[in-house]
Amino acid sequence: MILYPALDLFEGNCVRLVQGDFDKKRVYKTSPMEVVNLYKDDGAEWLHLVDLEGARNPKKRQVELISDIIRQSNLSVQVGGGIRSFEDVEKLLDIGASRVVVGSLAVKDFVATSKLLSVFGAEKICLAADVTRYGDEYRIATSGWKKISNLTLQEYLKKYLRHGLRHTLCTDISRDGTMKGCNFDLYRNYQNLFPNLHFQASGGISSINDLINLKTSGAIIGKALYEGVFSMKQALGAVQC
Repeated sequence: MILYPALDLFEGNCVRLVQGDFDKKRVYKTSPMEVVNLYKDDGAEWLHLVDLEGARNPKKRQVELISDIIRQSNLSVQVGGGIRSFEDVEKLLDIGASRVVVGSLAVKDFVATSKLLSVFGAEKICLAADVTRYGDEYRIATSGWKKISNLTLQEYLKKYLRHGLRHTLCTDISRDGTMKGCNFDLYRNYQNLFPNLHFQASGGISSINDLINLKTSGAIIGKALYEGVFSMKQALGAVQC
């Protein structure tokens, strides 16, 4: 399992939201590079970076800060947050991002997103599957989780698998930022349905046991690290045993 410590950036600061709500934003005083260096010293090889400011307004994308973090950290960095076009992806890859996370665009524009997979390759593109439960199924949310589409998670994954999809970041919105534990059933069921997909579990990770019990290819860890529930070193030690 690859562990991706999360770094959420807003106005140059490290922040955490609860279920994507900016009104429930907590700003941490530690600088982004201090956090990144701590993760790196603990043995992290990847970083999951979310440009929350760019997600709200693409004109305010924190490209310079993201570039500095990529260059100075020498980590593999997966970047997301408001990716709306081919040019957005191209620019982030040009400044050194190892992978770009595409969310709402993948729901709204199948042709454009398929082109991303074709042009840049499956290792450079991760499709975000931000989901909420709707009866007996999970549906994809868009626009910063403000809108719930009619597209089910299963339909979403199936149509992009035909175009080479390999990586998907699946977030249970109801768990995000809550530290109430993972939705193990969600990841187990869909990993069984799509065994060739590399799932990154996101939302609710609150303990080392959560990581041990997950059977996904990767996991995004956010609030638990910020709050000091466990360290990146402890997390890596647990999944590598």
